[in-house]
Amino acid sequence: MNHDSYDEAYIRDVLASVRTIALVGASANQVRPSYFVLKYLIAKGYAVTPINPVLAGQQIAGATVHLRLADTPGPIDMVDIFRNSEAALGVVEDAIAEQSRLCIGVIWMQLGVRNDEAARRAEGAGMRVVMNRCPKIEYGRLSGE
Repeated sequence: MNHDSYDEAYIRDVLASVRTIALVGASANQVRPSYFVLKYLIAKGYAVTPINPVLAGQQIAGATVHLRLADTPGPIDMVDIFRNSEAALGVVEDAIAEQSRLCIGVIWMQLGVRNDEAARRAEGAGMRVVMNRCPKIEYGRLSGE
């Protein structure tokens, strides 16, 4: 997989195949990009589970925040990583550990987040990977918004 350039059909297929998303690094701060993305994805019909250890047990946009991926009831089709590039590997390792229980099939790393080792590990575990892209932007672009 060439992670420098994604085929439009690949992105479209990922977004169409996903219904449940764990957003790791979710924020309750309404001016943060992770908050915008969470609200947008919910508005588009995705079930979004926010992950943030500081906010665990609270609500963001009506969704209960979980401490970590392992605490989510599942299923989770996609893990959207709103953390820095270095932290992405740990998130992917957590996703691989929970993959069979949660049915995780996609790792998505937000704009500015790229970790080639994390991508290799996720792909080695059978997951599809998108790096340095935003699902909100891609959804809007592909749907003509």
